Amino acid sequence: MVEMKSRKSIAIWLFVCCAAIYAMVVLGGVTRLTGSGLSMVKWEPVIGVLPPMSQSEWEEVFLLYQQYPEFKVKNAHMDVGDFKNIFWLEYFHRLLGRLIGLIFLLPLLYFWITKKIERSFIPKLVFMFVLGGLQGLLGWYMVKSGLSQDPHVSQYRLTAHLGFAFIIYAYIFWFALDLLFPGDRQAGICSNPGLKRFSFFLTGLIFITVLSGGFVAGLKAGLAYNTFPLMNGQLIPDGLATLDPQWKNLFENVTTVQFDHRLLATCLAILIPIYWFVGIQRSLSSGTRTAFHLLVLVLIVQVALGISTLLLYVPVGLAATHQGVALALFTLALYLSHRLRYQ
Repeated sequence: MVEMKSRKSIAIWLFVCCAAIYAMVVLGGVTRLTGSGLSMVKWEPVIGVLPPMSQSEWEEVFLLYQQYPEFKVKNAHMDVGDFKNIFWLEYFHRLLGRLIGLIFLLPLLYFWITKKIERSFIPKLVFMFVLGGLQGLLGWYMVKSGLSQDPHVSQYRLTAHLGFAFIIYAYIFWFALDLLFPGDRQAGICSNPGLKRFSFFLTGLIFITVLSGGFVAGLKAGLAYNTFPLMNGQLIPDGLATLDPQWKNLFENVTTVQFDHRLLATCLAILIPIYWFVGIQRSLSSGTRTAFHLLVLVLIVQVALGISTLLLYVPVGLAATHQGVALALFTLALYLSHRLRYQ
């Protein structure tokens, strides 16, 4: 009984960590969409916790920003007041990253010291903490790509940063589910192997679609072809293979990147309802059945958000919500995969 109570406490703590990562993903989207990501040109994990506290400090930080190409090329019109608007978003983004580290580390030490963590769990939990630190480094590596002569964050590094956040989230979320549903895990028998396999496929497809969305964001491809379902009046637009070598079109050609994202999203819009229809015909627990219904509902919301974001030329609120709902869809697919794996 004590062990079960400890497992539940650890699971709740890990779900809180997942919620914090979720907020980080959404805030990261807002930071990118508002062009705030390059406002802090130094990475100071410890002393960078405190923001500028006086007018002279603000002037000093702004003067440092003025030395970089983004100010000279894009934001030469800015004064200190304008600079503060973009600085605060990036500051809170980095501050939340530090807070996530504390939210994870302090309870980990408590559970460890009080011996409420099973020995076999310790390597996995430490690995989670290490992954979080690597994500911080990857974030700075991404920012550095925009502090060069071309003030544009690399779409490769941006997508890697986004994808790695989803991977860390998935790892923590899955482990928390294992702790919360130990009975299902011990049973280890799936009465719906076909549903189980397809749930993993859909989860992977959602993740790939998210990565393609990262390239759309990195290339600002959402500002091109702002019609749906046609692109420039064509179902399959011209210009899909203009770069050489050909593989570059998948990652550097605005037309191809947006087309691929639309194609992947369309596949999900077709496959998930089919999966739902087949799934609800089976004998399922009430929780699993509810997850099937929610998966379709969130898909509908996500498709509507994606189309609206495109047609309205990527407004910040809609685009950030689109990114957040993508993680919600991914979460539901993970949950279904876990439940079907052990049901």
